[in-house]
Amino acid sequence: MQLTSLNLNYAAIAPESIVSVAAVVIMLVDAFSKKGARKINAGITLVSLVLALIAVFGLNSAGRGSYFSGMIVVDPIRVFFSVTILIVSIAVTLLASQFLRDEALPPGEFFALILFATAGMLLLAGAGDLVTVFLGLEIASITTYVMAGYRRYDTRASESSLKYFLLGSFATAFLLYGMSLVYGATATTNLTAINQAIAEGKVQFPALLMIGAALMLVGFGFKIASAPFHLWTPDVYEGAPTIVTGFMGTAPKVAVFAAFLHTFAEGFNAGGPLGSQLHHVWVTAVAIIAALTMTIGNIVALSQKNIKRMLAYSSIAHAGYALVGFVTSEAAPVGFYLLVYSLMSVGAFAVIQLLARAGDQKVEAADYAGIGFQTPALSFSLAIFLFSLAGIPPTAGFMSKFFIFKSAWDGAPTLRWLVVVAVINSIISVYYYLYPIVVMFFRPLAPGFVKPRVSTMTAVALALALIGTLYLGILPNRVMSSIGRSGTANTALVQPASK
Repeated sequence: MQLTSLNLNYAAIAPESIVSVAAVVIMLVDAFSKKGARKINAGITLVSLVLALIAVFGLNSAGRGSYFSGMIVVDPIRVFFSVTILIVSIAVTLLASQFLRDEALPPGEFFALILFATAGMLLLAGAGDLVTVFLGLEIASITTYVMAGYRRYDTRASESSLKYFLLGSFATAFLLYGMSLVYGATATTNLTAINQAIAEGKVQFPALLMIGAALMLVGFGFKIASAPFHLWTPDVYEGAPTIVTGFMGTAPKVAVFAAFLHTFAEGFNAGGPLGSQLHHVWVTAVAIIAALTMTIGNIVALSQKNIKRMLAYSSIAHAGYALVGFVTSEAAPVGFYLLVYSLMSVGAFAVIQLLARAGDQKVEAADYAGIGFQTPALSFSLAIFLFSLAGIPPTAGFMSKFFIFKSAWDGAPTLRWLVVVAVINSIISVYYYLYPIVVMFFRPLAPGFVKPRVSTMTAVALALALIGTLYLGILPNRVMSSIGRSGTANTALVQPASK
């Protein structure tokens, strides 16, 4: 291959490069400083994430493009999902300083892991080739495996990390084997070339393509915790440090959804007889998975008294809601939904981290009894985040569900049953989201309550999550219209592309 055909553009990988270099710098600072230089590490991390965010907005102004032989793409999906990933990483970095200080954990390694995980997720969001999808997924996954067991003295965290690693590796095997079958069927790993091969009838082994797509659906399903590939989620979320749970329950899902959209909406969304058949089969499969995911997540969450396990099953249900938008004619509602979910979920886990104390001592619903007016700022913040997760207006959770459901109802008439299932599940979820609020404000104060201390950086992160949750619920049109203008709405699964 000639060098000119590579279409080199280093600006296209600027966000990933910035955070990767910063991670290496933090490792060097941590190695050569006497006390780990906590403040320096946090500052380097924040600055690098902000610079990466600026670089992502620079990609938005540059327009669409495919670079490095199609390995990296710049399109609206990458830009918007990358912004969401970086917002989550910035929020977690702000929260991490107090967490590390309270837990007496080494800061340098943790901040380096956040940056490496962010680099992997950004690469995953901009992947235009199955090889890049795999690389980004593995970089993000390995770092989150380590972060889940970062509280090394805690057996629950070690168990969480081990389960996540073993089951994650098993799911990765499905994904990689599926990619190899797709390559065997189409003789390419480039998503655009796969689409072209399907549309032009150049697939030599259609059965291999179908099986490969099915195996990839399993791999992606595990990463977003959709049913029936969700069984790892409650144990891992409960055992991991709460701040890590908030991180790995949001940002990696956003990145995987971006890769999911690129792969299925662009690689497997083609014209021709085979393309139409593949399209119909996998849209139907995703719709069934979405219905199962919402139902299982919400029903099991009803019986949970542990707040972290309840939010774990809640995250499963929300993956189902996002999949409802995935099968519509527009990807904009999916991006908006994941942005909103990330804000309210990180905010909720941040409050729980503060109330649970070091070592997650207080994570049962009974531990929150009567604290509503003892810590009004934290309690009312948690209440707003829970209201938003339930989809109660005027919070952003209501608007995100409204856009998802309306998009599915208008854009996929044959899948309107899925919207009915989603609405019923949303009603069911109200009970377990309201239960902690009732316990906080209408039960006697639990014995042994200690008012938590909130650092300045933690307060800033909570304020940003709270403002975002309310602003996007009251004035969502500006964000939604910006996504629509950028062209994300062109990414479709409901109608196969005509060639």
